[in-house]
Amino acid sequence: MKNFVVKTIANAAALAVAIWLLKGITLSGENTTRKAFTLILVALVFGVVNFVVKPIVKVLSFPLFILTLGLFTLVINALMLLLTSWLAGKLDLSFHVEGFWSALVGGVIISIVAWAMHMILPDEND
Repeated sequence: MKNFVVKTIANAAALAVAIWLLKGITLSGENTTRKAFTLILVALVFGVVNFVVKPIVKVLSFPLFILTLGLFTLVINALMLLLTSWLAGKLDLSFHVEGFWSALVGGVIISIVAWAMHMILPDEND
């Protein structure tokens, strides 16, 4: 359970940095509390997408992964961010990613920040 909370916090922080840095990724709300709650919910959706869908996509795209020497992972991360945006829209969460290029850069930012957050935050294995 602690690991789940740590990953959600790391995802929320990474999404917040991407929202802050990129104009193509937006999160709206009436006040700061509503935005924070929406950010946590979007982080949960993002975690579920990465847990359920991403491994399947990685297996199916393995030949492209080999052909591009791993760079196709950037495209997969962008697609997972776009899927999260679409699901957030269906769940009536005010999170939106505008286009593939915003998703691609956002995926890189989220990967870097999430990695750094996992290094900082405590884990069950520590």
